[in-house]
Amino acid sequence: MAITSAKAAVQHAAPAKIDEQGVIEMAKKKRHSRVEIATKLAQANDLAAQGKLQSEIARMLGVSVMTLHRWRTHEASQPDLGDAGDEIAELELENSRLRRLVTDLLLEKIKLEEAGRAIPAGADGHA
Repeated sequence: MAITSAKAAVQHAAPAKIDEQGVIEMAKKKRHSRVEIATKLAQANDLAAQGKLQSEIARMLGVSVMTLHRWRTHEASQPDLGDAGDEIAELELENSRLRRLVTDLLLEKIKLEEAGRAIPAGADGHA
């Protein structure tokens, strides 16, 4: 299906907003975590049980209908890991925390090394 008019092209464009200076800012794509997806899918299932339309559900959750459909399709194709899935999510969270910690320590090390180089040879009190 081809877009036949400029008006139709504007209707299908990515969401944008205009800041104080009148500059158009395009909406950034957001990556949802597994927990967020699971929570939103549970909410979507509850709303669907109440008889809400998919477009209304997607709007209430702040995602597109296609994203909601993709999440449901992906969820259905994934094997149920049960407690193992929870353990994996916890390990991924711990992994990201440890990565941040290592990054912080490396930055601190670099700062200390630069500070050590900045001290002149005779300024440390030794001859």
